Amino acid sequence: MAASAEMNPLRPDFTVAESVLDKARKIRLLILDVDGVMTSGALFFDNNGQEYKAFNSLDGHGLKMLQHSGVTVAVITGRKSTLVEHRMQDLGIAHLHQGHADKLPVFQAMQQQMGLTREQIAYAGDDVVDLPVMLSSGFAVSVANGHHLARQYADWVTPSAGGRGAVRELCELLMHAQGNYGRMMSVYLQNASLSE
Repeated sequence: MAASAEMNPLRPDFTVAESVLDKARKIRLLILDVDGVMTSGALFFDNNGQEYKAFNSLDGHGLKMLQHSGVTVAVITGRKSTLVEHRMQDLGIAHLHQGHADKLPVFQAMQQQMGLTREQIAYAGDDVVDLPVMLSSGFAVSVANGHHLARQYADWVTPSAGGRGAVRELCELLMHAQGNYGRMMSVYLQNASLSE
């Protein structure tokens, strides 16, 4: 993804194909994996087996803005972690599904419960275990450092790596495609001279 030649504060700082924007316009639900997408994928354990993860604050604010723009966010992860539960509570993400090595049945149940078509659901993953859901969603996304098959079958690959701003880029892409990016950013730029 090439950076835009001229920075415009009311557009994301990357360009995407029109076909990607077309898919992103339809999204009502974004589902994320945790390890490798919301984090770098590194797992830290202390001597007592306590697990630690590092989340990106830019991603967090992007998820809050995306939800305020009208897109629901959910998480499906194969691991179980109390700290993930706390982080999702902080972000206002109510749809958290942990401990699901096979994510597809959870995806299908959510789709049915929410009454959504596959075209209205985006999924972001990083590894081959994410492929069944990626291939079932209307907009499949891989992070830049995802497994080569995840990248191959993705509709879009984020410019940044998992845990390094990839989720923020995805949030900004969705908001931009749906005409909400400028409105969300203008709140922070009220005293700046802006041009669309």
